[in-house]
Amino acid sequence: MIRTIEELSLNAWPSLQTMVDDGWVLRFAAGYTRRANSINPLYPASKDTREKVKACEQIYQHKGLDVVFKITPAVYPENLDEVLAELGYTANAQTSVQILNLGNRDKLAAPGVSLTESLADEWLAAFWEMSGTKPQHHPIHRQMLTGIIPAACFASICYDNQVIACGLGVCQGQFIGLFDIVTHPNFRGRGYSVQLVSSILAWGQEHGAQTAYLQVMLNNPPALRLYSKLGFNEIYQYWYRIH
Repeated sequence: MIRTIEELSLNAWPSLQTMVDDGWVLRFAAGYTRRANSINPLYPASKDTREKVKACEQIYQHKGLDVVFKITPAVYPENLDEVLAELGYTANAQTSVQILNLGNRDKLAAPGVSLTESLADEWLAAFWEMSGTKPQHHPIHRQMLTGIIPAACFASICYDNQVIACGLGVCQGQFIGLFDIVTHPNFRGRGYSVQLVSSILAWGQEHGAQTAYLQVMLNNPPALRLYSKLGFNEIYQYWYRIH
């Protein structure tokens, strides 16, 4: 399940460039988000681990990027986290990966949620403003979203002609992933996130999804409470090792 969710996440949040080297998936997106600029050791490898780390360091440093490894309980080799710690890599951004069984869940789309399967400038502008995305990252984010190959759903809620909440759902096979869920600070705590997520899940169910998944950082208690309320349960955690 861990490898499945990790592969789904790679597809749902594409980088601008990808390189595969002896079981490790190297991703590059000009520095926008750790997830899209990290090394993902997903598959069995044969080369010496420390030599591979050095090779990755050279590649990322050549691109002017931090060297970032994404660590899950299913990394290869199993002792990679310990090796990176010995090499001076620090742990960062502890994250909970959670899933929800949609098999017996009613389709609870909220009437006030707008859903579209095409990326709109209005959705992007609202997300950038509410999330505080830096202007230099806007073109990269747009390119990443337009590069999503599986079916995608862009959801938003408007109040007084203003987008106050938005989110992204990506459906591949029997899985629907939640990404970029954000609510305007002035409208938080009013249930808009529940409406938004419920509508994305309903869209996923209509497209054949039976399981929903998401990643939420452990230092985000409001989001953790929201997803617990919706019935999500943690299946594993991941973190980054950064040099």
